[in-house]
Amino acid sequence: ATLLCLANGGSPSAWRLGWKVGGSSSSSGVSNSLEVLGRDSHYSWSSTLSLSADQWRKAGSVSCEASLDGQSPVTQTLDPDHCSQ
Repeated sequence: ATLLCLANGGSPSAWRLGWKVGGSSSSSGVSNSLEVLGRDSHYSWSSTLSLSADQWRKAGSVSCEASLDGQSPVTQTLDPDHCSQ
């Protein structure tokens, strides 16, 4: 499974995207883009997480977190059991 997390309209550029698999932070299989400054002076980011079929089935949940130092992260969670194959 390949999951894509997109974030846009952010400022400042210091926001970071990260992944949690089954509630634990994961950096394996992660590819992050550099921030892109749009015409509206806001930034966009993307991050891709690649999981094997077995990891995907056993994950329980997969979350993408957008974080900025000193602020609560913004999280989007996906439940593999609620996804079609």
